[in-house]
Formats: sequence, structure tokens, C-alpha cells
Amino acid sequence: MAVSRALRRLLRVLHLEEEESRRQLESALGDLRRLEHSLEAASQRDRGGRGLVQVSARSGELADRIAGMEESLAAARRTAALKPWIEDAEQEVSARREIFLAKRIERRQAETLVDEAQARHALETARRTQSSLDEWHLNRRHRAAIETRPAQTGEPGAKKP
Repeated sequence: MAVSRALRRLLRVLHLEEEESRRQLESALGDLRRLEHSLEAASQRDRGGRGLVQVSARSGELADRIAGMEESLAAARRTAALKPWIEDAEQEVSARREIFLAKRIERRQAETLVDEAQARHALETARRTQSSLDEWHLNRRHRAAIETRPAQTGEPGAKKP
């Protein structure tokens, strides 16, 4: 028996589900990367603010010092706001990864069932083919033996050469 249509349909559905979970994982990873990039931008803003404070310390410019401190404070607020979002995004990525891996396992199990069914079908077909060839060969030998036997024994009704 060949692989059932239902099993093939199941495999196709599982493949689609796996692809959807992969896309969701990639989307969650993209969100996490954007948040991490924003965190890096906040760190750079903080470094720039500290740089302004250092420059103002040498030059004595009060406006640069205040601007640098405000840049550092704004970067710290941005960092504080981003950290919980990043933690949530990391948890989302982890959950999406687990879902994706579970879907991949389901699809592979279904593929294994389909492969095993195909192998059984191929084995059964080969067995039937071999059996048919064996029967044909035995029948051919049996007919040849019957045709040659009466001629050798000299029985009445036998064909004479």
C-alpha cells in the first residue's frame, strides 16, 4: 500500500506550520536585534555625553558640561526603559525557538512515517515482482518438462521428432 493521502496531507500541513513558526521566530529575533541596536545607540549617546563633559572640563564651558550631563542622563533613562523590553524580547525568542523546534520534530516524525511507508511499499512491490518472476520461471520450466517428457518415454500421443 502506498502512502495514504491523509499522511501526505498531514506532512504538508506540518511543513507549513514549521515554516510559519520559523517566520515568527525570525520576526522575534528581528525585534530583539532592533532593541539591542537601540541599547547600543543609547550607550553611544552616553559615551558622547561623557565626552562632552570631559571636553567642557578642559575648556571650562558650562553649557557643554550641562549638555553632556543631559545626554548621559537621557541615555541612562533610555537604557533603563530598554532593558525590560529586551528581557521580554529574549523570552519571546526563547518561546518561539521552542515552538519552532517542536514543529520541526513533528514534521520530521511525519517524514519518517512517510519514508517508512514508501519503503514498505517498495519492498512489497519488489517482493511481488520477484514472486511473479519466480512463478513464471517455474511454469516455463514445468511446461518445458511436460513437453519433453512424453517424447522421451515413447508414450502414445507423444510428439515424434
